Amino acid sequence: MIGPRRRSLARLVWAAVVGLFLGALFTQLATVYLPEGATRRFLTTTVSASRGPVGVDLIAVAVGSGPLTINVNALSQVGILIGAHVVGGGL
Repeated sequence: MIGPRRRSLARLVWAAVVGLFLGALFTQLATVYLPEGATRRFLTTTVSASRGPVGVDLIAVAVGSGPLTINVNALSQVGILIGAHVVGGGL
């Protein structure tokens, strides 16, 4: 059986992954439907962190022949909070 500490870590990682994908979806929707302005710029401005060489390309995680890149913005944080609430039962 998996102990409570291990299960909690697994839920936390799963909530973060689900949240990043939800945030990427929200970002794409905001880019398409919000008019150009301060709100759109604030919600879709991205901070990127990268590490190590790998190779796949997704919306929330862009991985090329170079480093793994994680893009985080305000809508990604909202997605992570929603993912934590849904996956972790309100972590």
